[in-house]
Amino acid sequence: MKIRYVQESDRAFWFKLDHYLSEKQFVQKVRDQQGYVLFVEDRAVGLLRYNLFWDEHPFCTMLHVAEKYQGLGFGKALMEFWENEMRQLGYKMLMTSTQEDESAQHFYRKLGYQDAGILLLSVPEYQQPMELFFIKEV
Repeated sequence: MKIRYVQESDRAFWFKLDHYLSEKQFVQKVRDQQGYVLFVEDRAVGLLRYNLFWDEHPFCTMLHVAEKYQGLGFGKALMEFWENEMRQLGYKMLMTSTQEDESAQHFYRKLGYQDAGILLLSVPEYQQPMELFFIKEV
């Protein structure tokens, strides 16, 4: 297993798993090193991207591991890699979120993330299930 910063050459793989990020934002993730790609046996199988919430707190905005590789500890490895990098950069608190109908909430809790609130979007164009927020001290 190997984890490294996302690179321009990862574009095709990235957009197979991440259907939400725009092309412009992808370029920014590469430039700002705010994304990682996970390789297993030299094959890209997962990704993690983040930004800074309030320009201050690292916020994991996507963690995705290809279905074939789920449940094998690779998601946990990506999160631990990110957590260690953020700790080395001097950050003291990390954040993430998931919709209330997604099982990822249990994954984050197992990793020590604590429930920190909810967001309910009622604007018709953006309606979705309630978003749960999690924090972790590092």
